Amino acid sequence: MTTKKLEGKVAIVSGGGSGIGRASVLEFARNGAKVALLDRTVENAEKVVRQVEQEGGQAAVFECDIAEPQQVEEAVKQVVAKWGQLDIVFANAGINGAMTPIETMDIESWDQTIQINLRGTFATVKYAIPHLKEHGGSILINSSINGNRVFSNIGFSAYSTTKAGQVAFMKMAALELAQYKIRVNAICPGAITTNIDDNTYPSDDLKEVQIEVEFPDGGQPLEKGPGRPDQVAKLALFLASADSDHITGTEIYCDGAESLLHG
Repeated sequence: MTTKKLEGKVAIVSGGGSGIGRASVLEFARNGAKVALLDRTVENAEKVVRQVEQEGGQAAVFECDIAEPQQVEEAVKQVVAKWGQLDIVFANAGINGAMTPIETMDIESWDQTIQINLRGTFATVKYAIPHLKEHGGSILINSSINGNRVFSNIGFSAYSTTKAGQVAFMKMAALELAQYKIRVNAICPGAITTNIDDNTYPSDDLKEVQIEVEFPDGGQPLEKGPGRPDQVAKLALFLASADSDHITGTEIYCDGAESLLHG
């Protein structure tokens, strides 16, 4: 009989209705966790819950826009009220946002990306801490190769800034929370086949600042193509479980060596 790595644990996954979040919800549930999906798109999240339940797991949706801190605080409280504890938090939700030259990017577009990606991550972690402190736990932050190893995606100044900020925040949190046996790590995916591009808005003047670069055939050296959400989810499972019980304050790249080529 296979041992379930998260048996008896309760996990929160923000943005659990699609992409990496969806794959992580399924992976966590298959390994015994009760999983709370914090998602503003309830219809998509409920489809994931139905799949979890069909597979014999437990999951529930809590409607939440992570750009609204009060919604995050209330959702976390509801999760703990439902299941009595909190052990794992995957701050996954985010957007690509505006892909625009710095000179012409409007302040509202910059603020939107900062609020969702960076402030949303902060709020998710902040409101989870009082509950994680009771028994320790694991916090995961979904960052990116952008802003950390890769800076060649011209136009992504806001997105890359949030992703670099997430890694810095993760390291500060890892030290601050170590005394409570709360581990904090970040995942930095490369190109993954998800629908995040639906939240990408390239501007008409982007070509004016782009630098033409031609990469060799196969921008992702390991597999000659983008990764899959389930590959990131397997890393999330490792970081959420006791298998990584001496790992904290670390960003781990999940990109098939893409960032080494594109950086």
